[in-house]
Amino acid sequence: MKNDAVNFWRVWVNGQGESCQSLHSLTGHQQSVFAQGAAPIWSAVHYEGNAKLITLILMPGEIGDWHENPMPQWIIPLRGRWSVETMDGVIVEMGPGDISFGGDQGTKNKKGHRSWAVGQAPAELLLIQVPEPPPWNPHA
Repeated sequence: MKNDAVNFWRVWVNGQGESCQSLHSLTGHQQSVFAQGAAPIWSAVHYEGNAKLITLILMPGEIGDWHENPMPQWIIPLRGRWSVETMDGVIVEMGPGDISFGGDQGTKNKKGHRSWAVGQAPAELLLIQVPEPPPWNPHA
């Protein structure tokens, strides 16, 4: 397989307590039988544990106040487009098929990030809240 990575944007906190965003990858896909009776498919397990599924609808023209993600969570746009601005000034726009991980708990003054729907249509988001973020090295 040429590209075994699924890319995602990660919101995280730097050493100065500011939220930042950077592009990361989920890797380690191997060809295996994912479902009994199905043909082999490329797959990788990235998390096993308790999770909560939540859907959000962001309405056009409403910009959320600065806030931290309430807990570590994967955010996947289902319909529409969505932007996230972190304290470092980076703005990332995402749409269906993009993935973000919200791990900005513990920023200075709990400022975190702000987000909004892009364009004239609502942004429908799927959130998967997890007890803790996946391990990573922000300088790798």
